[in-house]
Amino acid sequence: MVYIETKTLNNGVEIPVVGLGVYNSGSETTDAVRTALENGYRHIDTAAFYGNEVDVARGIKQSGLDRKDIFITTKLWNDDMRAHMQCESIEKSLEHLKTDYIDLYLIHWPVKDVFVESWKIMEEYYKKGVFRAIGVSNFHTQHMEELLKSAEIIPAVNQIEVHPYLTQKPLVKYCQDKGIAVECWSPVARGKIFSDNVLDEIAKKYNKSISQIVLRWEVQQGLIVIPKSVHKDRIIENAEIFDFTLSKDDMDAIFALNKNERVNEASNPDNFTF
Repeated sequence: MVYIETKTLNNGVEIPVVGLGVYNSGSETTDAVRTALENGYRHIDTAAFYGNEVDVARGIKQSGLDRKDIFITTKLWNDDMRAHMQCESIEKSLEHLKTDYIDLYLIHWPVKDVFVESWKIMEEYYKKGVFRAIGVSNFHTQHMEELLKSAEIIPAVNQIEVHPYLTQKPLVKYCQDKGIAVECWSPVARGKIFSDNVLDEIAKKYNKSISQIVLRWEVQQGLIVIPKSVHKDRIIENAEIFDFTLSKDDMDAIFALNKNERVNEASNPDNFTF
């Protein structure tokens, strides 16, 4: 059973700093969720767009854990915002996840002209207790500034792409300075970092895997990580990062790998087209 630390969000809600991501987990989603929960995970990150909220709910049920002991994140998809069907999307997620509340609900992407409207709707659900925390995903500074002009509630989280090849230090600092927790998607760059010589040397030094080194590097910055895997040994390994600390030199060496390189340039929040 793995031990996972928690972090307090700006509204007092506790979030486990390692969660299981389920993007593209396909038919293995239910088994992955159940396996993660049986081995100590308490945080599952899904989205309406992933099409697997029902599978997540099934995995949670099979784990035998109480709903109150699990932290569920899901997200509002772009097309539902454009169609002004935010409420319908929220209700559908609640139905699919077989729950009457969601721990963290995020705007998935900063869809122009509708993300402010969507935030207002989310604030109402938050006030009613349907959401324990609300936040955003893939928001750059300018998106955040626009949102904050009219927001009653400051986002608890900004979930963005962060890994050694895309450190996003200015954006991370901006969020942290405002009390907004940063959560990393693709925290190991979908495996692109696994052949990196610098990371390999650091991993050997600590007798850890490259994944563990990178996830530790992120958590040590105060970030939340949601690595995706459907393999039991990898799921467990990804959470075994709380028994060592990276030195400042090693932290800096990993920061120095930054190339401002995304796993997919189509996923740039400044010019996405989906």
